[in-house]
Amino acid sequence: MKTLAIVLFVLMYVLMISLKSKFRPFVACGTALIFLITGILPWKNLGSVIDWNILMMIFGTVVIVDYFIQSKMPNLIADKLLNISPNVMMVTIIMSLFSGIVSAFIDNVATVYMIAPVGLAICKKLKISPVPMIISISVSSNLQGAATLVGDTTSIMLAAKNAADMDFMDFFWFHGRPGIFFAVEVGALLTVPIMLILFRKMKDPVKGDEKTVIKDYIPTISMAGHIIFLIAASFIPNKPETTNGIICLVWGIGCIVAEYIKTKDKETMIENLKNVDYATIFLLAGLFTVIGGITNQGIIKDIAGFIVEVGGNNYFLLYSIIVWGSVLVSAFVDNIPYVATMIPVVVGVTQQMGYKPYTLLFGLLIGATLGGNITPVGASANIAGTGLLRKAGYEVKFKDFMKIGLPFTLAAVIGGYVYVWFVLNF
Repeated sequence: MKTLAIVLFVLMYVLMISLKSKFRPFVACGTALIFLITGILPWKNLGSVIDWNILMMIFGTVVIVDYFIQSKMPNLIADKLLNISPNVMMVTIIMSLFSGIVSAFIDNVATVYMIAPVGLAICKKLKISPVPMIISISVSSNLQGAATLVGDTTSIMLAAKNAADMDFMDFFWFHGRPGIFFAVEVGALLTVPIMLILFRKMKDPVKGDEKTVIKDYIPTISMAGHIIFLIAASFIPNKPETTNGIICLVWGIGCIVAEYIKTKDKETMIENLKNVDYATIFLLAGLFTVIGGITNQGIIKDIAGFIVEVGGNNYFLLYSIIVWGSVLVSAFVDNIPYVATMIPVVVGVTQQMGYKPYTLLFGLLIGATLGGNITPVGASANIAGTGLLRKAGYEVKFKDFMKIGLPFTLAAVIGGYVYVWFVLNF
């Protein structure tokens, strides 16, 4: 059964790489169905392996985003950004860094759906392809999710009592030293010269026309409202796992109801519900199921054990293998089950070696979170970004994504890798 799971998993990725993006949801869901029929994943486990929080966030946020785009507010924001940017290259870098800052405090999928419409509006005004900008927004969002306790699920797992036992401020200042937040920021800063190189030919001057008139502020209020609620909820301890999803879903439904009461426009409401990115939702549901299947078969645990075994008793070698092994694994496997499996392994190994677990745990976070930026299906934020591009009529191939994602990942991981070893080595 384990061999069959590995073969199907590899075949799924081969097909997703070779086929157009519109077929990826069918491949993922088809593989998931085979996993369930063959018993690789028992049917009774299906509900628990799917991340309903992420799916609810996508549905609720996308509904708001459609109304937000129709309100022309992204166009107005685009005008303001264009006025402070000398050329296309700089506006792309600004958008990328801005999405990273937001993502440090709000889930990275929600960040992509909030920031990407502005990027699309900018590119439409400039009559250029939005692919480089949206990919940059996606990978930057995924990167910065590891910076704070509330930025990503893996950060929450790292902070648990059975792991590093951290609170919100420990990410900034940990045991008398600058914390993991600064490791992520060093990595983020190193991505700037990478973007300067990647986008060096995008030197066309830009300027906002500032002629946009906003007549409907309900979507903007909904967008701002659910951001505020997401930030506020991040400070609530022991909250349900679906809290963020429920917030987005409620605000999304609230936006629909408020707009219908205001306009009585039933056709627009139906059209916006049809425009929800169901392809991305099914792609993620399929991937969650497949990852749940290989986790159920012990394959993730085998990978974790192999990584630790290769490292042996050499602490630096073990640290390096955990960081770069996690990068490789997370390029294809959702980092949540992987990190969940690796945390007790890392803690157990460090106890046997007589070390504190912090350095290896921080290395695990850096590698597992940033590694997802290599491929368009390695992180939920990347799937969301490429989904928005597909809706806008732009096909994103694996190789096109990796031209940006791979150098971005290498720069960010190297920065975090060096920082953790020299600053947070306990």
